[in-house]
Amino acid sequence: MGKPVVATVSMAGCFGCHMSLLDIDDKILQLIDLVEFNKSPIDDIKKFTKQCDIGFIEGGCCNSENVENLMNFRKNCKILISVGECAIMGGLPSLRNGIPVKECLEEAYLNCLTVDDKIIPNDEELPMITDKVYPCHEIVKIDYFLPGCPPRAELIWEALSALITGKKLELPYEVFKYD
Repeated sequence: MGKPVVATVSMAGCFGCHMSLLDIDDKILQLIDLVEFNKSPIDDIKKFTKQCDIGFIEGGCCNSENVENLMNFRKNCKILISVGECAIMGGLPSLRNGIPVKECLEEAYLNCLTVDDKIIPNDEELPMITDKVYPCHEIVKIDYFLPGCPPRAELIWEALSALITGKKLELPYEVFKYD
């Protein structure tokens, strides 16, 4: 049997969870020996080329493209992991949830002092902004949650190792990180 296949994506977030994945330091070499990456910024594969065992989801859903991407991950991954607070609860992007989308757009594009062209972008190629920022589990079934902002590199390593080897994943309080 081949290596487990892992896919990753960053949506409405800051890419900090992917940075934590890279922060496993020399264990990244062990990880590359243990898994094959597919559809990930790590290997620059843009589309799924095969069914994946584990999907690593960073960020929530703030637009139609995020929702479509997340649904595509659910369809193409046996296990989905919400990684970090943006994926689990909406994170900082969800601060806009109490403000109507129209007001957000007007503030960003019409009332902003640093914008010269006072126009709200309206192109069919742009993803539609959702009414709020949704945590991933409100869109699709999520199998595991790795908390933190971002989660500690060691937690990500332990979680991936446990899933790959079939060991039980322990989440003691000490592994949580909020910077």
